Amino acid sequence: MDVRSGVGYDIHRLVQNRALVLGGVAIPYSLGLDGHSDADCLLHALCDALLGAVGEDDIGSHFPDDDPANAGVSSERFVIRALELVRGAGYAVSNVDCILFAEKPRLGETKAAIRENLARILALPRDRIAVKAKTGERLGPIGRGEAIAALVSVLVTRE
Repeated sequence: MDVRSGVGYDIHRLVQNRALVLGGVAIPYSLGLDGHSDADCLLHALCDALLGAVGEDDIGSHFPDDDPANAGVSSERFVIRALELVRGAGYAVSNVDCILFAEKPRLGETKAAIRENLARILALPRDRIAVKAKTGERLGPIGRGEAIAALVSVLVTRE
Protein backbone atom coordinates (compact mmCIF):
# COMPACT_ATOMS: atom_id res chain seq x y z
CA MET A 1 0.00 0.00 0.00
CA ASP A 2 1.25 3.48 -0.90
CA VAL A 3 0.48 6.09 1.78
CA ARG A 4 1.05 9.83 1.50
CA SER A 5 0.22 12.80 3.66
CA GLY A 6 -0.39 16.45 2.95
CA VAL A 7 -0.59 19.56 5.12
CA GLY A 8 -2.34 22.82 4.36
CA TYR A 9 -2.49 26.15 6.18
CA ASP A 10 -4.39 29.34 5.46
CA ILE A 11 -5.21 32.57 7.26
CA HIS A 12 -7.56 35.40 6.33
CA ARG A 13 -8.28 38.77 7.87
CA LEU A 14 -11.73 39.40 9.36
CA VAL A 15 -13.54 42.37 7.77
CA GLN A 16 -16.92 44.08 7.69
CA ASN A 17 -19.53 43.36 5.00
CA ARG A 18 -18.47 39.77 4.27
CA ALA A 19 -20.14 36.50 5.17
CA LEU A 20 -18.20 34.15 7.44
CA VAL A 21 -17.89 30.71 5.82
CA LEU A 22 -15.78 27.93 7.34
CA GLY A 23 -15.72 24.42 5.93
CA GLY A 24 -18.51 25.45 3.58
CA VAL A 25 -20.80 26.34 6.49
CA ALA A 26 -22.20 29.87 6.89
CA ILE A 27 -21.57 31.05 10.45
CA PRO A 28 -23.57 33.92 11.93
CA TYR A 29 -21.08 36.63 12.90
CA SER A 30 -20.69 40.37 12.42
CA LEU A 31 -17.46 39.93 10.42
CA GLY A 32 -16.39 37.70 7.54
CA LEU A 33 -13.15 36.64 5.93
CA ASP A 34 -11.52 38.86 3.33
CA GLY A 35 -10.46 37.25 0.08
CA HIS A 36 -11.01 36.87 -3.65
CA SER A 37 -13.28 33.81 -3.41
CA ASP A 38 -15.52 33.17 -0.40
CA ALA A 39 -12.25 33.21 1.62
CA ASP A 40 -13.07 29.95 3.42
CA CYS A 41 -9.68 29.40 5.06
CA LEU A 42 -10.58 25.86 6.14
CA LEU A 43 -11.42 24.70 2.62
CA HIS A 44 -8.34 26.53 1.29
CA ALA A 45 -6.12 24.66 3.77
CA LEU A 46 -7.87 21.39 2.88
CA CYS A 47 -7.28 22.04 -0.80
CA ASP A 48 -3.56 22.66 -0.20
CA ALA A 49 -3.30 19.50 1.92
CA LEU A 50 -4.95 17.41 -0.81
CA LEU A 51 -2.79 18.91 -3.53
CA GLY A 52 0.38 18.48 -1.49
CA ALA A 53 -0.36 14.82 -0.79
CA VAL A 54 -0.09 14.03 -4.51
CA GLY A 55 2.77 16.41 -5.29
CA GLU A 56 0.71 19.14 -6.95
CA ASP A 57 1.36 22.88 -6.73
CA ASP A 58 -0.58 24.93 -4.17
CA ILE A 59 -4.07 26.40 -4.37
CA GLY A 60 -2.78 29.71 -5.73
CA SER A 61 -1.27 27.95 -8.75
CA HIS A 62 -4.49 26.12 -9.53
CA PHE A 63 -6.93 28.93 -8.62
CA PRO A 64 -5.14 32.30 -8.85
CA ASP A 65 -6.63 35.18 -6.87
CA ASP A 66 -6.28 37.46 -9.88
CA ASP A 67 -8.52 35.23 -12.04
CA PRO A 68 -11.98 36.82 -12.35
CA ALA A 69 -13.50 33.31 -12.65
CA ASN A 70 -12.59 32.71 -8.98
CA ALA A 71 -14.12 35.94 -7.67
CA GLY A 72 -16.69 35.25 -4.96
CA VAL A 73 -16.96 31.52 -5.75
CA SER A 74 -17.49 28.82 -3.15
CA SER A 75 -14.20 27.23 -2.15
CA GLU A 76 -15.96 23.87 -2.36
CA ARG A 77 -15.24 24.13 -6.09
CA PHE A 78 -11.50 24.21 -5.35
CA VAL A 79 -11.70 21.17 -3.07
CA ILE A 80 -13.69 19.20 -5.65
CA ARG A 81 -11.02 19.92 -8.27
CA ALA A 82 -8.24 18.95 -5.83
CA LEU A 83 -10.11 15.69 -5.12
CA GLU A 84 -10.25 15.00 -8.85
CA LEU A 85 -6.45 15.37 -8.99
CA VAL A 86 -6.02 13.06 -5.98
CA ARG A 87 -8.27 10.43 -7.55
CA GLY A 88 -6.65 10.93 -10.96
CA ALA A 89 -3.30 10.09 -9.38
CA GLY A 90 -4.83 6.84 -8.15
CA TYR A 91 -5.26 7.81 -4.49
CA ALA A 92 -8.21 7.88 -2.11
CA VAL A 93 -8.57 10.12 0.91
CA SER A 94 -8.26 8.08 4.08
CA ASN A 95 -8.73 10.70 6.78
CA VAL A 96 -8.70 14.45 7.42
CA ASP A 97 -7.68 16.30 10.59
CA CYS A 98 -8.54 20.01 10.85
CA ILE A 99 -7.79 22.73 13.37
CA LEU A 100 -9.51 26.12 13.22
CA PHE A 101 -7.85 29.02 15.05
CA ALA A 102 -10.26 31.80 16.04
CA GLU A 103 -10.66 33.95 19.12
CA LYS A 104 -14.16 34.93 18.00
CA PRO A 105 -16.65 33.67 17.14
CA ARG A 106 -16.50 30.63 19.37
CA LEU A 107 -16.73 27.63 17.04
CA GLY A 108 -17.61 24.82 19.44
CA GLU A 109 -21.27 24.80 18.39
CA THR A 110 -20.32 24.82 14.70
CA LYS A 111 -17.77 22.00 14.59
CA ALA A 112 -20.36 19.25 14.05
CA ALA A 113 -21.93 21.06 11.08
CA ILE A 114 -18.50 21.66 9.54
CA ARG A 115 -17.59 17.99 10.03
CA GLU A 116 -20.85 16.91 8.36
CA ASN A 117 -20.23 19.18 5.40
CA LEU A 118 -16.64 18.00 4.97
CA ALA A 119 -17.88 14.39 5.05
CA ARG A 120 -20.36 15.25 2.29
CA ILE A 121 -17.80 17.05 0.11
CA LEU A 122 -15.16 14.33 0.51
CA ALA A 123 -17.64 11.41 0.46
CA LEU A 124 -16.10 10.06 3.66
CA PRO A 125 -17.64 8.70 6.84
CA ARG A 126 -17.72 11.28 9.65
CA ASP A 127 -15.39 9.18 11.78
CA ARG A 128 -12.59 9.84 9.27
CA ILE A 129 -12.81 13.60 9.79
CA ALA A 130 -11.81 15.58 12.85
CA VAL A 131 -12.57 19.27 13.36
CA LYS A 132 -11.07 21.03 16.34
CA ALA A 133 -11.20 24.69 17.37
CA LYS A 134 -8.56 26.65 19.25
CA THR A 135 -8.32 30.27 20.34
CA GLY A 136 -5.29 32.49 19.94
CA GLU A 137 -5.12 33.02 23.72
CA ARG A 138 -5.42 36.76 22.96
CA LEU A 139 -2.03 36.68 21.18
CA GLY A 140 -1.27 37.92 17.66
CA PRO A 141 -3.83 38.69 14.94
CA ILE A 142 -5.92 35.62 15.76
CA GLY A 143 -5.94 36.37 19.47
CA ARG A 144 -6.90 39.99 18.82
CA GLY A 145 -9.85 38.82 16.72
CA GLU A 146 -8.39 40.20 13.49
CA ALA A 147 -8.06 36.89 11.61
CA ILE A 148 -9.05 33.24 11.45
CA ALA A 149 -6.66 30.47 10.38
CA ALA A 150 -6.90 26.77 9.59
CA LEU A 151 -4.43 23.91 9.61
CA VAL A 152 -5.36 20.65 7.85
CA SER A 153 -3.62 17.31 7.56
CA VAL A 154 -4.78 14.61 5.14
CA LEU A 155 -3.77 11.02 4.55
CA VAL A 156 -4.24 9.48 1.12
CA THR A 157 -3.71 5.86 0.15
CA ARG A 158 -3.32 3.80 -2.99
CA GLU A 159 -3.53 -0.01 -3.10
